[in-house]
Amino acid sequence: MTSSRTIHIEPLTREAYAPFGQVIEIAGAHHYPINGGMTERYQDLARVELGGVHARPLVSIARGQPYELPLTLTMVERHPLGSQAFYPLSQRPFLSIVAPDEGGVPGLPRAFLAAPGQGINMAMNTWHAVLTPLEETSDFLIVDRGGDGNNLEEYFFDEPYLVVLHD
Repeated sequence: MTSSRTIHIEPLTREAYAPFGQVIEIAGAHHYPINGGMTERYQDLARVELGGVHARPLVSIARGQPYELPLTLTMVERHPLGSQAFYPLSQRPFLSIVAPDEGGVPGLPRAFLAAPGQGINMAMNTWHAVLTPLEETSDFLIVDRGGDGNNLEEYFFDEPYLVVLHD
């Protein structure tokens, strides 16, 4: 029997992820040649959002330890002053677990499985789980916000969710 606290992982698509941000991928992106035709530039793949005092973009690399499925989801967080992009530096899978805002608290979470070549950019103030690589330790390029102000809010669920790949 499936619990109402079970989240089924779904494929990461632009349409499904749109309420939470953008999928970063070259498929379907505006592109053009540069460097004398030796390089193809894929332009404007995500919307970087920066708010608050002395905001500036940060470019970082994170090395995440892998999670196993099923995954128990106990907490989500959000960043009220900036977007947060994650692009894998390998072809390994990862999850993006996000939730809509419902009156200042997270609503029902959704879990998306990124295909090789896909990254995500979570819009400013989007509830999300922590970085969730699968299978092996994985590195990610991160673009997010630095600057003054509190840019982190955490929410702990009274009852955890179980994130599963299949019924």
